[in-house]
Amino acid sequence: MAERATARGLIVAAPASGTGKTTLTLGLLAALRARGVAVGAVKSGPDYIDPAFHRAATGRPSVNLDTWAMGPDLLDGLAARAAEGAELLVCEALMGLFDGVAGIGATGTGSTAEIAARTGWPVLLVVNAKGQSQSAAALVKGFATYRDDVTIGGVVLNNVGSLRHTALAGSAIEALGIPLLGALPRAPDLTLPERHLGLVQADETEGLADRLAALGRFVAEHVDLDRVAALARPSQAGPGSAAPALAPLGQRVAIARDAAFTFVYPHLMEGWRAAGAELRFFSPLADEPPPEDSDAVYLPGGYPELHAGRLAANGRFREALRAAAERMPVYGECGGYMVMGETLEDADGVTHPMTGLLGVRTSFARRRLHLGYRRAELTADGPLGPAGTPLMGHEFHYASTLARGDDAPLLTARTADGSDLGGLGGRRGLALGSFVHLIAKG
Repeated sequence: MAERATARGLIVAAPASGTGKTTLTLGLLAALRARGVAVGAVKSGPDYIDPAFHRAATGRPSVNLDTWAMGPDLLDGLAARAAEGAELLVCEALMGLFDGVAGIGATGTGSTAEIAARTGWPVLLVVNAKGQSQSAAALVKGFATYRDDVTIGGVVLNNVGSLRHTALAGSAIEALGIPLLGALPRAPDLTLPERHLGLVQADETEGLADRLAALGRFVAEHVDLDRVAALARPSQAGPGSAAPALAPLGQRVAIARDAAFTFVYPHLMEGWRAAGAELRFFSPLADEPPPEDSDAVYLPGGYPELHAGRLAANGRFREALRAAAERMPVYGECGGYMVMGETLEDADGVTHPMTGLLGVRTSFARRRLHLGYRRAELTADGPLGPAGTPLMGHEFHYASTLARGDDAPLLTARTADGSDLGGLGGRRGLALGSFVHLIAKG
């Protein structure tokens, strides 16, 4: 039996957010696929939205690699499986290349640089050249020398204004011995639409195939694809483990999936399937009930605040969910947790009744950013594990909690730097949930 091909990898990173990582990543993926290259992608850090765009651009699943939340075996196993059957694997960084958190997680601080060091994949650094020319080389030199175990393999300039601009910045960078592999002119018409949690999701982006094709042509015109592909190297990390990051909630798990419930980590579903669980999907927005033969229900995060009126009006879904919670675990994360509560106040200040499985009342009108890693422990035995089980997760939402009712807390939690957050979420009978998106066992 022939061995499965294992991709060589590289990382698209930048000095900061908003520099052009996603534009370059999606353009590279689309351009390479158009050339017939079997290209795959992964995302550094806790991001739900980018992997769906990766999948649309490559035709292959994309997963998250998180050095704060994932242990070495899980991290290496996911990277190895993402590389199977591909020729080239592109990892899209988060924030700036060296940006992480102060606290140490399962393996590190969560920075993309730690993935580069662990795998040996070289970095293609995207540098915003707007407002500078030769000074860009000083920035590149700093990134190239900051860590001995991270290699800057090449640079792509973004937002260049002219050929002279490219020549001034590019010659200074190449004098460092680091190749300039492309220069992207300003192209505001290629920008993908955004909203409060990032890009509008892939499934909701109008004309996505055409947008990706245009990005591919744009990058192919301004970036040397052959030299970029030649940068890639096989991972030096081990094969890792195929064990699931979290145990399945049940043998037959009903998962809400539509425009209101979309934030599911691909590695969780992959792990549940590998552990023998059957995954069934249903749409609360279509007023569908969970499949009757399920033995657990999962309401993931998403954008219920944008669809609160429809959810409140869908009596069949709400009644079926309440009935399900009488006989099986119903677990909600972030948006799913909000829908399990008593009420949800939308951005216009209109209060909508939710399913009432938990006593929490939430508001999107009274916005407050909650962002960061969470190190948690379960307060009681349940489908997520026995009491005291350590769990690693992440919060990113703007909703405020108006009241928690008489629910017992689901978790006790700390931030990445160890600050005590006390009890989070709620549990009542077989209903349980919190704002924390779980990533892996601690």
